[in-house]
Amino acid sequence: MTFTSTVAQATGPRTHARSREPKPYDFRRPNKLNRAHVRTLHIAYETFCRQFTTVLTSTLGVFSLVELVAVEQMSYVDYVESLPTPTFLALISLDPLQGTGILQLPLETAMLCVDRVLGGPGSAQQPTRLPTDVETEIMKMVTRRAVQELRYAFEGLVQVSPDVIGIETNPQFAQAAVPSDIVVVASLEIKVGDQDGAATLMIPFTGLYPVLEAAASPKRGDRRDLLERSQAALRARLEDVEIEVAVQFPYVALTPHELLNLSVGDVLSLRHPTNAPLLITAEGIPFAYAVPGSNGRQAACLVVEPPQEGGTAR
Repeated sequence: MTFTSTVAQATGPRTHARSREPKPYDFRRPNKLNRAHVRTLHIAYETFCRQFTTVLTSTLGVFSLVELVAVEQMSYVDYVESLPTPTFLALISLDPLQGTGILQLPLETAMLCVDRVLGGPGSAQQPTRLPTDVETEIMKMVTRRAVQELRYAFEGLVQVSPDVIGIETNPQFAQAAVPSDIVVVASLEIKVGDQDGAATLMIPFTGLYPVLEAAASPKRGDRRDLLERSQAALRARLEDVEIEVAVQFPYVALTPHELLNLSVGDVLSLRHPTNAPLLITAEGIPFAYAVPGSNGRQAACLVVEPPQEGGTAR
């Protein structure tokens, strides 16, 4: 290789980095959600989805799942035009936030929920007719339980008092905001039993903006207050968590030969004194003692103090 060719290679023309492609921008509908806002909302909405899942599963008695798909802003008129007709719309208030929100569910999912609440099988094939007054009240009860979970989801941002204030099936009649108003829409994927569909949660941007700004740049006092509220919310939720509690005899050790030769009528010695209390465990961890008994027609146990040295309960 000659010196000339080497210099030519070293000083040859350089390719400039490809410039960004221009993107269209609608000045009539400016983008008001920044990355910090979106991250904050993702955390809140994912928490709501987990709680919504629990509400549906416990209320309907069938496996349910609610997942967050996306968070975006749009005009209210665009949101309304994106919804199917008919559909189930629960109009919600989020005091002290301004405006009216909407929790929208597919009509088939709403009818499936009604079917399950009334003791039906909840098959995937549900009628697409408008719900009756009774069915509407049942769905209002279900959605009110779900909407209440927004209190916990937004606990780290603001203390809200959510409630269902109305039910609609035609998006054009909801009138939750002015057509040009900017709203924040969370797209959800909802699965109840064998049926899945797309749901949405809409909240006016005017009510969320002050809260999102405060969360994006908290002052020192605000951070302390936010931490205290988060800890208080966590403690409150832990008090409602269901724990499996069992009352049991001590374990008995058997050889494989003894275990395989057990038959109906055999007496298995528990090696437990008749005057000693039983052990109460929570998730397998011992924490109290009790004596067996009954409460009406059901078996029950009475919590007692730990046994004395001789093994009897006090």
